[in-house]
Amino acid sequence: MNGKVIAAYTIIIVAWGSAFAGIKAALGSYSPEHLALLRLLIGSTTLIIFAAVKKIKLPDVKDIPVILLLGFLGFTVYHSALNYGEQMVSAGIASLLVSTAPIFSAVLAAAFLKEKFTKAGWIGSLIAFSGVALISFGTGHTQTAYFIGILFIITAALGESFYFVYQAKYLRKYGFIAFTVYTIIAGTLFMLPFLPGLGREVLAASAGSTIAVIYLGLIPTVLPYLALAYITSKVGASEATSSLYLTPAAALIISWLMLGEIPTMISLAGGVLTLIGVGVIQRKAPKQEHEVPSKVMAREITVELVNKKYKKASESN
Repeated sequence: MNGKVIAAYTIIIVAWGSAFAGIKAALGSYSPEHLALLRLLIGSTTLIIFAAVKKIKLPDVKDIPVILLLGFLGFTVYHSALNYGEQMVSAGIASLLVSTAPIFSAVLAAAFLKEKFTKAGWIGSLIAFSGVALISFGTGHTQTAYFIGILFIITAALGESFYFVYQAKYLRKYGFIAFTVYTIIAGTLFMLPFLPGLGREVLAASAGSTIAVIYLGLIPTVLPYLALAYITSKVGASEATSSLYLTPAAALIISWLMLGEIPTMISLAGGVLTLIGVGVIQRKAPKQEHEVPSKVMAREITVELVNKKYKKASESN
């Protein structure tokens, strides 16, 4: 493995892991909705420039309603709910709670796409939500506020789950990068009603909070997707995506170093249980046509499609 690939791995793990601490830092001066809006505006502007340089085509008109819906769920709901949740829950614990998204994805796929939810799926879900229960009680915060924060973060995970379950068809049609560009822009559009007051908040915000928002918009929202595409072109899908399971660990370490957040042993034990449960579902769930149970699986499917496309092109030449 060469140095560039290692550097790309580092970018992915650190960028996504640092997002939770970045949110906590930005919330010092920004409301949750203005933070989500400003972050998505920065990310969308960057991606629009990237799309123009790469000459990414516009989506078909018939697909725009679905793109808007998935952008709303995957980015508007996800970022807004996560921001509200992190007002009451630590950054490291938030990252562990977000990792429940594959469970919701598997349930949604079973309910709406008629996919089989296996015994391993039920066992993994039970383990994971036992972990969430431990996290819920392993805190010194006011319990009511903490539980509300957990509900917001679970809502964020649920919105993300809808996004990843129903994007498979469009990933095959447009590719991962183009579809990500479309849906981030769509998610930004739904945040525009919160524009009033954003200017005043920016002017009143501390420099540190504003730098945190700019970082969130440029780095975790954009850069890891490009780094992942580079890695998959070098080492393949499975190796490229396996490291993403390190994101919660990175988030815990970064929130400890940057924010001084030290989770309780009970919360850490709950986090370990949650990740074990998610791992059971990821490992045992059947690979079916529509199944996209997590970010990791979505990226694996996309990469395999890209690899097949390049292979066919090479054979035809």
